[in-house]
Amino acid sequence: MNDVDTVRPNTPSTITRKDRPGYGEAALTPPVDVVEDATGITLYADLPGVSKEKLHLQVESDTLTIDAESDLSVPKDLQSSHTEVGLARFRRVFTLSKELDTEKVSAELARGVLTLRIPKVAQAQPRRIEIAVN
Repeated sequence: MNDVDTVRPNTPSTITRKDRPGYGEAALTPPVDVVEDATGITLYADLPGVSKEKLHLQVESDTLTIDAESDLSVPKDLQSSHTEVGLARFRRVFTLSKELDTEKVSAELARGVLTLRIPKVAQAQPRRIEIAVN
């Protein structure tokens, strides 16, 4: 079973989890932290053992999908007697708020952590209003 998470800035519960059937292959749900500031949100996803080549990110309409596969192999001269983490598939799906600019998503993968930055659309960002003095 896979999850769909809803990301809405400025709400008491930043992410709402919902079941979403129909994705077929089983996958681990990576833990994700979401941090919001005045200009957008940043997601931090733990993806141990995932390389850039095996990480696939997709934004379609208001849906962000993270698909990844890790390959934690055993060195040739060793033999595994017990394996809990060897080959793992990760999948996480988010429904993004209309306040977020899905055309400007940036991503970075470093030391097993995926960092996604999604800015708010210009209208949703706070702005200072100048006061005229007569």
